[in-house]
Formats: sequence, structure tokens, C-alpha cells
Amino acid sequence: MRLSEFIVHNVDRIVDEWEQFAETITPAAESMNSLALRDHAKEILLAASRDMNTAQTASEQQAKAEGEGPETSPALDEAAASHGELRHTVGFDLVQMTSEFRHLRACVIRLWVASIDTPALSHMQDMIRFNEAIDQALAESTAAYAEQVSRSRDIFLAILGHDLRAPLQAVSMSTEMLERKARLDADAQTYVRAIKTGARHMGAMVNDLLEFVRSRLGSSLPIEPKAMDLALACQVALDEACAGQPDCAPTLHVEGDVQGHWDPRRLGQMLQNLIGNALQHGARRGKVTLTLSGDGDEVTLRVHNLGQPIAEDAIATLFDPLVRSPSEDISQPGTSTSLGLGLFIIKEVVDAHQGRIDVISTEAEGTTFTVVLPRNVKAV
Repeated sequence: MRLSEFIVHNVDRIVDEWEQFAETITPAAESMNSLALRDHAKEILLAASRDMNTAQTASEQQAKAEGEGPETSPALDEAAASHGELRHTVGFDLVQMTSEFRHLRACVIRLWVASIDTPALSHMQDMIRFNEAIDQALAESTAAYAEQVSRSRDIFLAILGHDLRAPLQAVSMSTEMLERKARLDADAQTYVRAIKTGARHMGAMVNDLLEFVRSRLGSSLPIEPKAMDLALACQVALDEACAGQPDCAPTLHVEGDVQGHWDPRRLGQMLQNLIGNALQHGARRGKVTLTLSGDGDEVTLRVHNLGQPIAEDAIATLFDPLVRSPSEDISQPGTSTSLGLGLFIIKEVVDAHQGRIDVISTEAEGTTFTVVLPRNVKAV
């Protein structure tokens, strides 16, 4: 009997063995009934059997083995993906879930080989096709499981970021009340200022974290454009970034009309991260230069600093989330976040304003981030 036919005739027996094995995966299996343990096993097996009976050329087989072939078995993919999602939901870890497929493969081959009297070349082909189908199902289940893990992590981070806002606000309000109502000596005032600065930096980190999670969960960055002067926003951001840093020596050059319709809060967030990045990675006591120029329907911002250039192989992933430069020192002044989200947030803000961003970094010329924004942006 060919393997595909054997699977169809013995599917219930195979699924029984699947269930018996799944029942040993504790502690998750301890609270699962028979239906949950069996899950999509029957659908996966029957879809694998149909896939094995589908005509396949040598080139198609090679492409499938490399994961590049056309989608020929959507039912198998769907059943396997659903299995991966549900196994994550009930508490299986990834190793436990993949062990089910290892057991399934071994069970089917063991039972089928025991039923064969005289092995033939066609049986070898059947085994190849069966292994292809199981590998495909395993890949789909693993991908779906990993996606659920990623989503769960993002939701956890969103809850964490949201819940951190309240205690941070309490710290900020308490320092404000201390300054207004208590008589503080010089040392105490220094401590209060340090607390305020720390709370402000933590608030920026929480905001960056929430923006990152929002984008990961599939929500675009919302903006509320208003008429604003970008030069004024740059000056405010420079003053705030350099507060308490005696060595900070920024300059701002403005050319032409730099007014437009943008989201003031989002651009403030972008400017703080750009300036903080330049201060952090710039040469000590070096200058940070902001240049604004308005031309037609666009306004261009350039942020320049001298110092160690960005490695050429790092530029490709510079705006990726949770990626930090190997040379990054979070103890240096001007660090807006230690999560590796600053440049990611900058890119998100620029994209939300339908703009573009570029970076050029050389040892001789320093590093320049260039942001080009349409002058009038619509809300999204």
C-alpha cells in the first residue's frame, strides 16, 4: 500500500498515538481534553496525503525543498499554522510543539514500514514526499508559533509602558511640589533637579517603547498636524537637550521659510532623538549643528556632528528597532533612550509625515542626518 493511501486508512490510529504522546507534554497537557490534544493532527495528516498525490517535477521538488516553490497545499499550511497558534495559546513551548511533529513522522513511518511485505522504489519516493509535507507543516507551525510569541511580547511591553506612566507622573509632580512648597538648600535642589532629569529621560524611554509596540502591532503612527515654526521647535529641543550640559555647544542655522503643518509633539520627539544621538556620539566638546532650509513645498533639516563615523555595514540596519551601536555608551550625556529605539522612532515620525531621511557618515566630514518633510502634511 502506498504511503498516502496508508495514512488515509489509518488516520484515526495515528491520531490516537499523537494524542497519547501530546498527553505526556506537561504541564500544558494536564489541563487539556482529548479534542485539544488532538488539535489539527487529522487535518495535517489528510492534507499531507493529498499533497503527496500531487504531481511534482524534479525542479518543483528542489524548489519546495528550498522553501521557494509555489503554494501547492494551502490546506496543509492553514492546518499547521492554526496548530502552531493554538499550541502557543495553551502553553506549549516551541521545543514541545516541534517534538509532536518528530513523533508524528516516526509514528507514521514505523506503522507503514511494518505493513510493507516487499519494499519497492516507489516506497522511497513516498517517504521523500511525506518528509517534505511534514517539514512544510513544521515550518508553518513554527512560523505561526513565533508570530504569536512576538505578539505576546509586544502586548506585554505595551502594558508595561502604559503602566509605567502613572508612577513616572507621580515622581514628576512630587518634584514640582517640592520645588514650590518646600524650602530646599542648594544640595537638595541639586537632588531634585537630578530626579526631574531622570524622570524626563525615563518618560522619553517609555514613549519610545510605546511607539515601537504600536508599530509592531500593526498600527501606523498617528499624527495631528498643526501650523508650526520648525525653527522654534528646533531651538526648544536644543535648549532641553543641552540643559545641565556645560560642554554642549549647538548651533542653529535657518534659511528661508521653515513654517508648515506638522505634528508638534511628534516632531519634538524626533528632534530630541536626533539631537540626543548627535550629542551622544559626537566628539567630546564638539559642536552639534542644525541647519534648516525651506524651499518650495519642502523643508529640510540637517543634524551634523563630528566624531567616530558610523560603520558602513551598520548603516543598513541603523533605523531597525532594538539595534544599538557597539560603541554606544548609555552613561554619556544626551542619551535619550537605552533601548535602541531612538533612530527607529525618528524613522517612524518621518514616515508618518510622508517625508524621507538619509544619513552620511565619514571620518573626515562627520555624520549628517538629513530629514526632508513636505511643508503641509495631512492627518493620518
